[in-house]
Amino acid sequence: MKKLLLIAAVALGCASASAQQTLNLSTYAGTDLIKYNKKTVNVNVNRYVFNGWNTISLPFAMSEEQINEVFGSDCRLETLAGVEKDGSEIKLNFLDCKAEGIKANTPYILHYTGDTGNKVIKATEAFITDEPAAKKFSVNGVEVKFESAQKQMEAKGLYGILAKDNSEASFVNVDDVKAGFYATRCYVAVSDGTFATLKTNHIDAKDVTAISSASEYKGKGDVYNLSGVKVGRTGSKLAPGVYIINNKKVLVK
Repeated sequence: MKKLLLIAAVALGCASASAQQTLNLSTYAGTDLIKYNKKTVNVNVNRYVFNGWNTISLPFAMSEEQINEVFGSDCRLETLAGVEKDGSEIKLNFLDCKAEGIKANTPYILHYTGDTGNKVIKATEAFITDEPAAKKFSVNGVEVKFESAQKQMEAKGLYGILAKDNSEASFVNVDDVKAGFYATRCYVAVSDGTFATLKTNHIDAKDVTAISSASEYKGKGDVYNLSGVKVGRTGSKLAPGVYIINNKKVLVK
């Protein structure tokens, strides 16, 4: 009798495992994630990527190991760590963050060195969330947002990376792109409209010291942005971003 009960228990466990929901995520029109929100499911993703810089945002997390498995160990993943403004030009400071992995619904830029084409992502027991996690910064009264498209959306007034011009991760106005932004892609929005020129700056994580505030930095000195403009002193309140303090790059979170 005990053997029969044990066999029944094993069979029940197998049935539960096979009953695990599978989410086939659309990377074009988008997928209604409400019924999957806060659930653990298996995920299948077919994402088209170009050789060069792409944008990416997924409703589940991926480790560095998983990222390397899909996109290659020489791929690069960066997050927007701060912005600077000089006249009509806005500098987007992107920080290497692959070691931290991909966080759910967070916008990133991804440098892929392989052949342009479809990449398959299979995630087992992935925790799904539909809550957006945009990166928002304010500089000289201008708000800059880096966020993701969960569904296909219009591109009017927004900035994106065009496949034909993605060697430097150049964000340009894409008003005339009729397809707009497909799901799992990311864009930049600027509160002052579409007049700005965006310039991308890439920062290596090993060159940056991360702190919670400038007041935590050991030592005193002037604080400069990456363009060399003085913006304060240690101990003063600074917006999140990357600064230069005593000739060292410091990330204020």
